[in-house]
Amino acid sequence: MVDLSFLEKFTKGDTKKINRYIQLYLDVATETFNRMQDNFNANDWEQLRINAHSLKPQAEYLGFNNLKDVLNAIETAVIHKNYTTLQKLFESSKQLHEVAKKELKNYGN
Repeated sequence: MVDLSFLEKFTKGDTKKINRYIQLYLDVATETFNRMQDNFNANDWEQLRINAHSLKPQAEYLGFNNLKDVLNAIETAVIHKNYTTLQKLFESSKQLHEVAKKELKNYGN
């Protein structure tokens, strides 16, 4: 699920930098998913869209294309006011994030 080839190329294989980017993602994404859960619970769809949008570049840099696609689908659903699909999309994004977290925590071990 995780493809770190872009990050490895971007950092020229510097494992310290790679680990720093991974840790940054883990910290920021976890906090952002917590905010997204609050947005979802409050039916604050526009803020949910903004938070999903903010995670897309990080997901892309770390090779989480499945997560990036689901975050994009959340954005699209909000833009088109298709709120009935949001619960499934949001749950899917959280599951993908959890899988990615496990893979990233094992990087370099």
